[in-house]
Amino acid sequence: MATVVSEPTSSKVQIKQTKMLIDNKWIDSVSGKKFETINPATGEVLANVAEADAPDVDLAVKAARKAFHSKAPWRRMSASERGKLLNRLADLIEENIEELATLESLDNGKPRHVARTADLPLVIACYRYYAGWADKIQGKTIPINGDYFCYTRHEPVGVVGQIIPWNFPLLMQAWKLGPALACGNTVVLKVAEQTPLSALRVGELLLEAGFPEGVVNILPGYGPTAGAALARHTDVDKVAFTGSTEVGHLVMKAAAESNLKRVTLELGGKSPNIVFADADMDQAIEGSHFALFFNQGQCCCAGSRVFVEGKAYDEFVQRSTERAKRRTVGDPLDRKTEQGPQVDKDQFEKVLHYVDEGRKEGAKLMCGGDRVGERGYFVAPTVFADVNDEMKIAQEEIFGPVMSIMKFQDMDELVERANKTIYGLAAAVWTRDIGKAHHIANNVRAGTVWINCFDVFDAGAPFGGFKQSGIGRELGEYGLQQYSEIKTVTVKL
Repeated sequence: MATVVSEPTSSKVQIKQTKMLIDNKWIDSVSGKKFETINPATGEVLANVAEADAPDVDLAVKAARKAFHSKAPWRRMSASERGKLLNRLADLIEENIEELATLESLDNGKPRHVARTADLPLVIACYRYYAGWADKIQGKTIPINGDYFCYTRHEPVGVVGQIIPWNFPLLMQAWKLGPALACGNTVVLKVAEQTPLSALRVGELLLEAGFPEGVVNILPGYGPTAGAALARHTDVDKVAFTGSTEVGHLVMKAAAESNLKRVTLELGGKSPNIVFADADMDQAIEGSHFALFFNQGQCCCAGSRVFVEGKAYDEFVQRSTERAKRRTVGDPLDRKTEQGPQVDKDQFEKVLHYVDEGRKEGAKLMCGGDRVGERGYFVAPTVFADVNDEMKIAQEEIFGPVMSIMKFQDMDELVERANKTIYGLAAAVWTRDIGKAHHIANNVRAGTVWINCFDVFDAGAPFGGFKQSGIGRELGEYGLQQYSEIKTVTVKL
């Protein structure tokens, strides 16, 4: 088996910032508490970071509210100037791309070359995309009955609380900040306790770019404390959360029970990845491998339920197992590494627990299922065959490198099974038959459907889920709608 773990190499990157950013100042938490952020490849402490709690959230919200005042510099700034600041931030991220890629790899565990060539180009593109939108957010004139002039204005929502996850720290920061700032909002951003370092470095670049005081405030902290305080804060006008469906319920409840703040949610998934026998099988096998194992399987849209047509099932299982066995697991700083560690010990143990559940419920373990190495949180690429729809590994989000392969025979049965889940984030279909492809695209209840590809993202293409995979959309022009209020003005002529 080619799956190996090499001894993690050292990195020369300097961790420059471990404090909170509030009102353009780097400060310790009110309590003085700090938490350790860990390198998941080694289990060693990277840094001690300021731990935000409710009093810190209060300070950050106060700063954001002051920055949103009608006479504050941010509100007096023209839309085109906001766009220039976002473009300047994109330029600075590009200038520091090597450092940011290394920080992301050290803190998150993803291979550095993946952060450098996949994540960061999308980060930069996202900021530039929304920079271009800043001065093009326009209302309409509306013909109404009578002697009136009626028009609409698109205005910022106000102070926005944003809570981002640990699986794509830099990318999720961009997805949240880009549209919110283009629309003229101010932000309190709570970053995941597992991965604060790259977000804090971007905070330094925000200051260098010239964003006014209080426009972006960055708080490292835990969900039940800082995140909950942000979701229930009565001076926050909108909360945007990316994370698990379970926590999404809590965020929405807190928003409703406080000041009925607007809510957008990008939550979990159990995405069907459908392979027909007429597909280009080389493409389908490699594409399905990528769809599940990319980012250590820690993707909300991972193609974790693989439905394969009966005629191709045995070949697909055999070849997918062989491909998983060839996957290189190891040092995230090594360019040869395809898969790094899970983000932390909790996630590592959760994944192995689901592997045990799959074994107990009778799924056929084709490869993997164990820890790799003695150090860090590495899980061997794992493939289960003969999975049925009722098994936990087919129903619950594992968020790890565990592929579940299921057989189907009939198109109608397939669509029903694909939709038999609480989730509806993404789906994919592999086939040479354009009729089959569009039948699946039209009938599978998912916010994104990929045809003969997977994980194709662009700043202009909206992303979000049906059902309990979320509310609202991120990216594209649709993403702007989540950060704007529509005002109607009617004038008697």
